[in-house]
Amino acid sequence: MKNLEAVSLDELCINTIRTLSIDAVQKANSGHPGLPLGAAPMGYVLWDRFLKHNPKNPLWYNRDRFVLSAGHGSMLLYSLLHLTGYPLSLEEIKNFRQWKSLTPGHVEREAEIGVEITTGPLGQGFANGVGMAIAEAYLAARYNRPGFNIIDHYTYAIVSDGDLMEGVASEAASLAGHLKLGKMIYLYDDNHITLSAATQLSYSEDRAARFESYGWHTQKVSDGNDIDAIDQAIKKAREVTDRPSIILVRTHIGFGSPHKQDTYEAHGSPLGPEEVKLTKENLGWPTEPPFYEPKEALDHMHEAIKKGEKAEKQWNELLAAYEKKYPDLAKELKQMMKNELPKGWNENLPQFPADPKGIATRAASGKVLQALSDKMPGLIGGSADLNPSTYTELKNAGDFESPDRAVGDQQGSSGGGWSYAGKNIHYGVREHAMGSISNGLATYEGIIPFTATFLTFSDYMRPPIRLAALMKLQVIYVFTHDSIGLGEDGPTHQPVEHVAALRAIPRLNVIRPGDANETRVAWQVAIESRNNPVALILSRQNVPTLDRQKFASAEGLRKGAYILSDPKDGKPQIILIATGSEVGLIVAAQQKLEEQKIAVRLVSMPSWELFEAQSKEYKESVLPRSIPKLSVEAAISQGWERYVGENGASISVDDFGASAPAAVLMKEYGFTVENVCKHALKLLEKPKH
Repeated sequence: MKNLEAVSLDELCINTIRTLSIDAVQKANSGHPGLPLGAAPMGYVLWDRFLKHNPKNPLWYNRDRFVLSAGHGSMLLYSLLHLTGYPLSLEEIKNFRQWKSLTPGHVEREAEIGVEITTGPLGQGFANGVGMAIAEAYLAARYNRPGFNIIDHYTYAIVSDGDLMEGVASEAASLAGHLKLGKMIYLYDDNHITLSAATQLSYSEDRAARFESYGWHTQKVSDGNDIDAIDQAIKKAREVTDRPSIILVRTHIGFGSPHKQDTYEAHGSPLGPEEVKLTKENLGWPTEPPFYEPKEALDHMHEAIKKGEKAEKQWNELLAAYEKKYPDLAKELKQMMKNELPKGWNENLPQFPADPKGIATRAASGKVLQALSDKMPGLIGGSADLNPSTYTELKNAGDFESPDRAVGDQQGSSGGGWSYAGKNIHYGVREHAMGSISNGLATYEGIIPFTATFLTFSDYMRPPIRLAALMKLQVIYVFTHDSIGLGEDGPTHQPVEHVAALRAIPRLNVIRPGDANETRVAWQVAIESRNNPVALILSRQNVPTLDRQKFASAEGLRKGAYILSDPKDGKPQIILIATGSEVGLIVAAQQKLEEQKIAVRLVSMPSWELFEAQSKEYKESVLPRSIPKLSVEAAISQGWERYVGENGASISVDDFGASAPAAVLMKEYGFTVENVCKHALKLLEKPKH
């Protein structure tokens, strides 16, 4: 065994990281010890010599961002946070993977202790980092002035083989290279091992050449324990300002473990008590006590506190000077930093007059979005190559592009110039990366990202949508072409089960507005939803704009479901419930039923989630259990039984669509006034239970 006094301070710190990690995994009898053992040197060099952060103020706005995309190696991050002085105690390290600990098995966003983003599903953190780099570039372009680099920080990540294999990383890397995001530096833990095998069984491309083809700057470090080589590679990467960088660091998974180094056994299982002992002996480390922290290592790594406080103090002084010279810009930026909405953001939004021909809710959404964007500097986003169809172009707000590519207006340009200050992000046909990048954007206070694509392609985005909900991030998803009503494109493009699938995600508010004015209110709700994502489900086809003098105010959308109209005596025989484009259908059906002396209540139900948040009394007042109910929605019926009850029924689409004109499809699938009336009358004939 080595004498600890004889090793360098750097090696002492690195081995402290390693041994804390394997002790925590062993105590939990669960976890991934291999990555922390192999990647500790690169993590240490980055955090000790380059990362600009303040452990005493983890939320400092101008901090560097760090993403452990290989979230299974979470103990590496927890050890770094603990040792550098973040509010993550040794007790929390010992409680790794335990109930309500701050050290869950895969890292979960907890910015107050330094965890920027939730990772674990591989490839997501890689793409999240691209979103963070976009945010930095956008804010810097908007607010920096000569001599005042108020926004000036890097995005770093440690990524793994699994991250690079997942398709979302390819999408995100391609876009990052196109955008020339030079303040993004990734360290690739190239250990040649996956969870179940050697990488040679499934993974043989030239990774450096692949990233060079994307437009990245690449370097290789042949020895993952050579901290000077890692240091020099990071320095060189920082000098490259016109390309993102990836450093391929050849590491050894489970480094130091005499029997499990370079094997997949070190990837996802504890080493075992005996192997932990042998590993410590191999590293020249005391086998007892567990969780040993040499004072010299603690003292050195705690220097991050002084360095961080000094860096933040200098930045605060710069910000104060900036505020004197550019008071309006400073006011706007500080409002962003506080995550406050601009004053008057919701004033003078479009009001839509009653119109039986109406307007598609996607088109109404576009008008509202444009009005919001003009007042909200933090509202930025784009579509997956579908701006003309989703109506999400922010006109004259600029295209988010590298200034090096500024060649004037091109087909699809939004107007307002090409620069990093542009609010229109052209994602290309990359739905998965678009969702994941938006999660990275949403980690910045003041930025509200939106995405747009056809509803059927929400399948491509489900992983980042789920993670946004898990992290309570404010991302707004614009999903258009929301039913078989899109027509001739056929069943590949006609969503059927997608609304139900989105409704199944906890914390995601799904809103399918019934007309243009409900769409306006839906956008307001989405902007006000500061701690959860919102999916707006919008029609391709025109829908009637209801006369709000005759029907209840569209503000009722805020409660998820509301009574559009009631019989004059307030005693309905039946309740017709609809969402989205089918609201106009039940309005027409009500008129036919009233001609037959049937008293009808109409309920617009744009959001199940908002409705479920209401009191029992309110819900019962809108949908009394004693009255038969018929739901009408051009999607699968799954879930509607909760609202229509055993005496109710649903008109739905419980099979795939077809290629035909929209009007033909709606008729063939039963979305007609006649069919709604037929079902309603049949319900009234049913014996009550």
